[in-house]
Amino acid sequence: MDLIVHLIRLHPDTDPAEFEAWVRETDYHTCPRLPSVRAFSVQRTATPGHYFEVIQVSSRADFEQDMHTPDFKGLVTAFDTMATVTAEYEGTRIDPGYQA
Repeated sequence: MDLIVHLIRLHPDTDPAEFEAWVRETDYHTCPRLPSVRAFSVQRTATPGHYFEVIQVSSRADFEQDMHTPDFKGLVTAFDTMATVTAEYEGTRIDPGYQA
């Protein structure tokens, strides 16, 4: 399973509460319609207006196919009005990892 991490910065005129509501109500609810996405979460950082998201996908190739769907394009259109991705990291977890 591949991981993609995006560092996110809100546009100066974006209300963090509005962005977080969109994440909960739209972004998270769209994930089940993207077959490659196995897990997804957005984290608020200690710096106001800064976030990061972690996307676990079945493969990068599968995720790239999902990127061409109307659901994904709708997410990008809405996201771009509120924020920008400032960095992207990709990797493959060294299994098995740890979770309590």
